[in-house]
Amino acid sequence: MKARLCVYLSDPVEQQLALAAKRPGASKSALTEAALSAFLNPGQDGKPDPVLVRRLDRMSRQIERIERDQTVVSETLALFIRYYLTITPPLPGAGQDAARALGKERFEYFVSQLGRRLAGGKNLVRDVLEEIPAVESDLFASGEIDAPMNGAPAEAAADD
Repeated sequence: MKARLCVYLSDPVEQQLALAAKRPGASKSALTEAALSAFLNPGQDGKPDPVLVRRLDRMSRQIERIERDQTVVSETLALFIRYYLTITPPLPGAGQDAARALGKERFEYFVSQLGRRLAGGKNLVRDVLEEIPAVESDLFASGEIDAPMNGAPAEAAADD
């Protein structure tokens, strides 16, 4: 059982419908039903919905930016930790309490600075990435930072 429906169409649309209905095996009712079905059930014809495709593309680009930012943050942290562990001498037992107090004070200052930056919407990673020219894509692969950190210049360390 099919329901009867009266529709009002503009002249150009009605002319296109009449022309399409002249094809063998086509009728105005069948064409209208197919058009409404495609409109009401996007993606049922095997083709992905263009709105969904655009949204997925935008999300893919966002994920790529997040991945890039995460890589920069991870590498920055790893390089800092290696540098810090390389240059920091062990403390004698007597100076450890004073060092802990200073470390606690510095950490509290760090957390407050971080809170202010995040509350203000500032993003140091984004700021740094915007300052790096696109032509210097291998800026992070320069090898100078990977040189031994025993006070010897990078060139001298490479000659050993």
